Amino acid sequence: MTLLLSLMACTPASSTAQIKKPALPKPGNFDPGRVKDIQIEDLPVLPVVSDNARAIYRAGLAAGNNGNAFSKLGDCMTENPYFLGPFGKGQYDLGKYAELKPLIERFGSAAFARPSLAAAGGFNVAGPLDATWSDPKICQGGESPLDCEYRLNKPSLVVIMFGTNDVAYTDADTFDFYLRSIIAATIDKNILPMLSTFPTRPENITKSYQLNQIVIRVAQDYDIPIMNLNRTLASLPNSGVNAKDTQHLSVPPDTRTDLFDDAHLQYGFPMRNLVTLQAMQAVLNSVSTH
Repeated sequence: MTLLLSLMACTPASSTAQIKKPALPKPGNFDPGRVKDIQIEDLPVLPVVSDNARAIYRAGLAAGNNGNAFSKLGDCMTENPYFLGPFGKGQYDLGKYAELKPLIERFGSAAFARPSLAAAGGFNVAGPLDATWSDPKICQGGESPLDCEYRLNKPSLVVIMFGTNDVAYTDADTFDFYLRSIIAATIDKNILPMLSTFPTRPENITKSYQLNQIVIRVAQDYDIPIMNLNRTLASLPNSGVNAKDTQHLSVPPDTRTDLFDDAHLQYGFPMRNLVTLQAMQAVLNSVSTH
């Protein structure tokens, strides 16, 4: 298989639960039949947090991962400063979602403002695993962006979204293989992956749907949290995507993606920020109460 790259505070709790680790992915193992019946629109927007997810998270805290740190893996929509970055400025307005304030304060402004070493404009799903794209001023020789990010940040959670560039550049088998490889590598470090479906590319709706089906199947196979961003964006104007380029989420005219009123939540980036914070809160609430 060709490596496809397109650069265009909980207290640690001991757990004896066995972490689910499927067999390591292999190129050519993708079975379209395992995803063809998945209906994206039926998946809840916010994740259900399983015993397996809690076990991964708690194992990470026990191993020294930082319960007040999270990482982001993805392409231009994740590298973009509109994604979570504004919450590092402390000027946000949560509106009727004020219950998210303790979560934001827990991670702190530095965590939200910090750029990820494993998110880059133009990345497809193979990018975080290829040392070619690591920052040589920060990362060690031969270290992948994923390994570099995890080593330096020591996150307890990581938000992962790929697919936007993969619609044009990655076949289904390759997408499945590298997404599984990312999830396996993350769980091996006892970091809890939080997957997200991605916005539909209007120029290739069928391929977008199939890759999102794969995202859901991978989350199910590894029994990890998944946010169905695609479903909640579907109700927004132009499905929450910038009408001019179809590759980026839409931004309000005042560029405030940290305001959660009805007007701003008609745009893609504010909605993604809301869903991501709600999903993170769901995970942390679950690990602290179960």
